[in-house]
Amino acid sequence: MNCIIIDDEKMARVIIRTLCDDIKGLHVIEEYSNAMQAIKFLNGNEIDLIFLDIHMPDFNGLDFIQTLKNPPKIILTTSDPKFAIEAFEYDFIVDYLLKPLTLPRFQKAVLKAEKKTITSKNNKQEADNKPAIDNDFYVNIDRRLIKIDLPSIYLIEAQKDYIKIKTENKEYIVHSTLKKIEEKLPESLFLKIHRSYIINIKKIIDIEDNSVLIKKDVIPISRSKRPELMQRLDLL
Repeated sequence: MNCIIIDDEKMARVIIRTLCDDIKGLHVIEEYSNAMQAIKFLNGNEIDLIFLDIHMPDFNGLDFIQTLKNPPKIILTTSDPKFAIEAFEYDFIVDYLLKPLTLPRFQKAVLKAEKKTITSKNNKQEADNKPAIDNDFYVNIDRRLIKIDLPSIYLIEAQKDYIKIKTENKEYIVHSTLKKIEEKLPESLFLKIHRSYIINIKKIIDIEDNSVLIKKDVIPISRSKRPELMQRLDLL
């Protein structure tokens, strides 16, 4: 892993660099006495890990963290334990080391960072390898295969052995079940909000009490599905 050190005390930087040299695969690329210098470096370079002091003049470590758009993993180094709870609100902060630093504790923190870095890279690779979501699918109606544009669907309603698919321009009655079609729909667009209804959450006009308005249709929301719906919406 490539790392940088940010600490206003020269001796602290020397100690961290020495500890890094004792860990195989950990490479110190740069070290900085203030956060502003590090920001300039990070604007043009990618690294895996930052050793960051919290208490620095003018621009402290927590201020620095808030400037990062795509933060790498961070290990905080400080002599003050009072910021630990606040620090761990950030997912990318993997550990909080109190000075004076010791090699066993330092190694343990680096191991955490390595594991989280590998997990993040694997997750990104899996996401990159996932096939793109199709924007359409076909339904069988009267022995004809009809293509329907997925984003145009705003409501799907169960009707005994059939489902009614409502789009911007047309309605389709298909011999199928709600469960079967739910498996074909992208979760990013659609949500089953009631045992008889699936909606396109991007088409919601209004929500009031336990119902949603889509186009001119007022659709009930089951109590168990309401929390998930509210979580999926972009609320101000």
